[in-house]
Amino acid sequence: MATYWTIQTLDKWKEVQKLGYLTGDRNYISEDFVGPYEWMMEQMKERLPKYRGEYPIWLWIERPDLRRSGHLAKNTQTVLLKIELEESDVLLSELQAWHIVLYHSFFYLEFEDEDRAYTEDEMRKSWTYIFEIETLKRYPDWGPDVTLQGVTGKIHLKQIQLKKTFIAR
Repeated sequence: MATYWTIQTLDKWKEVQKLGYLTGDRNYISEDFVGPYEWMMEQMKERLPKYRGEYPIWLWIERPDLRRSGHLAKNTQTVLLKIELEESDVLLSELQAWHIVLYHSFFYLEFEDEDRAYTEDEMRKSWTYIFEIETLKRYPDWGPDVTLQGVTGKIHLKQIQLKKTFIAR
């Protein structure tokens, strides 16, 4: 078991208490990012044995600093949840590298000729580098310090160890 953290709206927390579990929600995904999220869900299906096709729940590996802004929209009633999950239920990736997928770009491990046109298949294949943490650590543009994030499909209420309410800044 490992400890993870997620930040959710207070409304989502109330839903979790009714349902008994937390899953991701398509309604909270920007239309521009639906494709990347679906790609991540494909990766989760390939890499997480118990994953059943839910939208991802984003996880922090370390407790986030709630004094910082940007977690959710300013003044949103929010909860920080501390969660205990099996490591095999979490797909780790590099946080900044995920933005390459979000913005539908080719993933360069090191500088290359950016004028080259890549096929969709080549681009999607390059995105899998976001999961190759040890490889990224060896490249000056990425490592040795990488910022990990995780995704999982479902969190049961009994896996939530702590809830802290706060107002997003």
